[in-house]
Amino acid sequence: MRYVSTRGRAAPLRFQDVVIEGLAADGGLFLPESIPDVRAELDSWRGLGFVDLAARVMSHFVDDIDSAVLGDILRRSYASFDAPDVVPLVALRDVHVLELFHGPTLAFKDVALQFLGNVFDYILTRRGTSMNILGSTSGDTGSAAIAGVRGKDSISIFVMYPDGRTSRLQELQMTSILEPNVHCIAIQGSFDECQAIMKEIFNDLPFKARHRLGAVNSVNWARLLAQIVYYVYATLRLDEDGRRRVSFSVPTGNFGDIFAGYLALQMGLPIDRLICATNENDILSVFFNTGVYRRGKVHRTLSPSMDIQVASNFERFLYLRMGRDSARLRAFMDSFGRSGEATLEGEQPVDRHISATAVDTRTTMATIADVYRNDAYIVDPHTAVGIAAARRLRVEGPVVCLATAHPAKFPESVDAAIGRPLARHPRLDALAGASSRRTVMPARVADVKAFVAAHAR
Repeated sequence: MRYVSTRGRAAPLRFQDVVIEGLAADGGLFLPESIPDVRAELDSWRGLGFVDLAARVMSHFVDDIDSAVLGDILRRSYASFDAPDVVPLVALRDVHVLELFHGPTLAFKDVALQFLGNVFDYILTRRGTSMNILGSTSGDTGSAAIAGVRGKDSISIFVMYPDGRTSRLQELQMTSILEPNVHCIAIQGSFDECQAIMKEIFNDLPFKARHRLGAVNSVNWARLLAQIVYYVYATLRLDEDGRRRVSFSVPTGNFGDIFAGYLALQMGLPIDRLICATNENDILSVFFNTGVYRRGKVHRTLSPSMDIQVASNFERFLYLRMGRDSARLRAFMDSFGRSGEATLEGEQPVDRHISATAVDTRTTMATIADVYRNDAYIVDPHTAVGIAAARRLRVEGPVVCLATAHPAKFPESVDAAIGRPLARHPRLDALAGASSRRTVMPARVADVKAFVAAHAR
């Protein structure tokens, strides 16, 4: 299996090189040259546990790591999860909830980043080299990435996040990790500015090479690969006889999580609909309803991991939607870069498998309260956005809402919605009074470059 860049101007690479490179040399994102059709294998996959299923799914995309080694990496990656089946599926009144928050940092990012951290370590150890990871986070990616690589001799990590725009617990999960290979950078700006800084630094190829920069953001293909697995897992759990089609409602910011579901659909999984659920930062819901991709002002909401206007994984979807036409994609992205707006010409809707809607703060709070009142179940604000969207955009057959974070990560809003102090987790309670370390700097590329250069491994 080889991987190509969405921009069409970089040489194809194999899996291990794609993991290390992160972004392609031409500024594009990697995708497999072809997407495998797995329909003939689905019956043999039913009933497999999550780790064994992951090995089967990933074998179609990873042909430069021995299967036994890959299996060992997967077992170690998910040994730290506190649920025996890694991602439990819970039935509520009208939807199913896929709990993706049982990893070390209580967020769905752990599913991908525990795997990515171990893959990085395996590749770097075999090659006898080291890496400096540069990432940006709107909330959970940073802590999950840090948890995946903390203390590893071959890796240092630099995580940018918007100062004051994550929850206090999300920040502490990053800044309380004091290992010398961990560096937290609080940027005085928005998450989109963090993303722009990261992309500009990665596009400085001499700087990237000199400091051996790697990426853990959802631009890294290995993250998407790990996320595909839980779509397959949930689909096969609900489609036990091969006669049902399953839909998913996905709280969406950077478009990586829902794009993993789109890839599962392309592989032949019986997925009916993907619901793109946004908060007031509705650039994606507007696009899927109109074909217009228009940058707006970032609104601060109760679901900060979704407070994004420029979705970094959206380019991958456009590339497939445009029939892998890199020239057309480049024109679209250039137009968006110049004016903050671009339009996908052609038939509507944009994609018959993707529906989209935006959920406001009032509805989010009401959904948290309703789910607790009627199901005795507690959801965080991001998950509530997904549930509210699923209820609004009714589809036939079972609907799975992705529960992207433990409610204890957002106690203020959850407790306010329910009216009782219930959003707690001992792992988070232990952060109270923890020592922390961070560096605050303006949203300037030069400042971040200087810090990385001074502290790089």
